Amino acid sequence: MNKTIFYSLLIVALGIFSCRETPKVEEKKKPRIFPEYSEALDEIIRSKEGVIRGIDLNSAASVITKAETKQPSEVDHDYLYFEYEIDSITSYSVAYNLKNDSLDEVDVEIDCNDLDLSARLFNDLKTYYEKKLPNPTEDKGFVVYNCFEGQRKPFVVSLTDNSTPTKGIINLVIYRDK
Repeated sequence: MNKTIFYSLLIVALGIFSCRETPKVEEKKKPRIFPEYSEALDEIIRSKEGVIRGIDLNSAASVITKAETKQPSEVDHDYLYFEYEIDSITSYSVAYNLKNDSLDEVDVEIDCNDLDLSARLFNDLKTYYEKKLPNPTEDKGFVVYNCFEGQRKPFVVSLTDNSTPTKGIINLVIYRDK
């Protein structure tokens, strides 16, 4: 009889423990920075502060390396280069050119294997910079935004769609206006 009670309690205990749900780990989505644009802009532009990625021209190399999420792929005197992959079809690189430890130019190249997505990214970047720096000029595939506002030194944002029939290529260059 003891064995019967023991086995009965064992079966009931196993039944109770097997019915417990293991807590599911929920992946929390990061809040969107630019919900009105493609999610890729959250990754590429990264911040509403600064000209791009929370960085302004004239920033020191130490500010740039703190703002980036990984170590540079290439480092040279007055040059930092970073490569990122957004997903399996979209990647981008960011090259920072400095003069005497002062950011002088930022070159961003976005490569995308989906031409429709690439066109959307280009239009999103155009709209983003039109809102930030009004009155762009467009000529032969180049969109140029000039900034002369406030106490900032003048700078230029140049946006170009260099896509081929099989690959989307967008170039964004931000540099001091000489």
